[in-house]
Amino acid sequence: MKILTLTEESKTDILENLLKRSPNSYGKFESQVAEIIENVRAKKDAALFDYTRRFDGADISADTILVTDAEIKEAYENVDAKLLEVIKKALVNIRTYHEKQRQYSWFDSEENGILLGQKVTPLQRVGVYVPGGKAVYPSSVLMNVMPAKVAGVDEIIMTTPPGKDGKICASTLVAAKEAGVDRIYKVGGAQAIAALAFGTESIPKVDKIVGPGNIYVALAKKAVFGHVSIDSIAGPSEILVLADETANPRFVAADLLSQAEHDEMASAILVTTSKTLAEEVSKEIDAFVKQLSRKEIIQKSLDQYGYILVAKDDAEAIQTANEIASEHLEIVMKNPYEVMTKIRNAGAIFLGEYSSEPLGDYFAGPNHVLPTNGTAKFFSPLSVDDFIKKSSIISYSKEALEPVYKDIVQFAECEQLTAHANSIKVRFED
Repeated sequence: MKILTLTEESKTDILENLLKRSPNSYGKFESQVAEIIENVRAKKDAALFDYTRRFDGADISADTILVTDAEIKEAYENVDAKLLEVIKKALVNIRTYHEKQRQYSWFDSEENGILLGQKVTPLQRVGVYVPGGKAVYPSSVLMNVMPAKVAGVDEIIMTTPPGKDGKICASTLVAAKEAGVDRIYKVGGAQAIAALAFGTESIPKVDKIVGPGNIYVALAKKAVFGHVSIDSIAGPSEILVLADETANPRFVAADLLSQAEHDEMASAILVTTSKTLAEEVSKEIDAFVKQLSRKEIIQKSLDQYGYILVAKDDAEAIQTANEIASEHLEIVMKNPYEVMTKIRNAGAIFLGEYSSEPLGDYFAGPNHVLPTNGTAKFFSPLSVDDFIKKSSIISYSKEALEPVYKDIVQFAECEQLTAHANSIKVRFED
């Protein structure tokens, strides 16, 4: 793995290289995605079934696109009992964490007849996209569905690509059932996003689409935004580890590789103040890669977007972490809690050598749907907030309006909006 001394030049080069992974750089696929969306919008189910045959090799029809109770029952029979137990334990943690994020309506009233407030309303129908293909992600089901359930969403629709046999992975179905999904449809890719955004004969239109996916899914979500809401346009996974001489190099190497194995565009970066640690981590990585099952993917990821950066002091290391704004940030230093207070930009922060990133992926409770590609500078993890909307409440009595109505009229007339002014004036005509 590349070991570099941290300089302004090397930092700039790294940031520019990482930005190449952004979905905003996928322009060459946009025309294909636009065509798929328009076909689904116009031809609805017919286009869905055609694309599913072409892209997934599965023959799906109006009679088979919806997952049945019998298929879910079969999934339970095929899932390892120990895995089911783990899914249930993780769900408790995820639910408990997200319940603390709940927001409630509030109202303030005054004796003169003013009432102001905010009404919190869950979204009515949400679509959750779950990837298929190269890998299966039941954890993604839990993380996308549970905050919606906690928020009180009326109906949760899930789409996921089928295998060539027309079936969905058993663990995905079981996770969906345990989390409380209402309906599951066998369709994936940009065509699934279009179906959720505009509706077809089989799939109802939703208010918001959440969930990760490949380049086509990311671009489709970007294209339908405005017709529906979306959570974010997720880029490839990434981890940054901040470490000093007290860190265990074997632990650090293992954690970096936990993200590099996602795909060839994943990023794994170590920023350390210790040259000795940098060299030891590099050796551990080389040894681990030879043993791991996804070694080809890992090696490509490390070659393209893996870095070990040696900083001159803690301040430079922390500044670099804030500029990269990584999806996952591990702090393995003498005083991780003190360092954490200086972190401004990160999707999720893991403190101490036993808080490995996969703990957050699967079990601890905080959401693993996180901002990527530097967007942690202005985006947050998926949360209950993503599944509610807020309405402002305003009520004035005549007695409350009378002392201030001339002020409102003056403001409106200043903006030359005479109808606005008139709407207030008519209430106080002689």
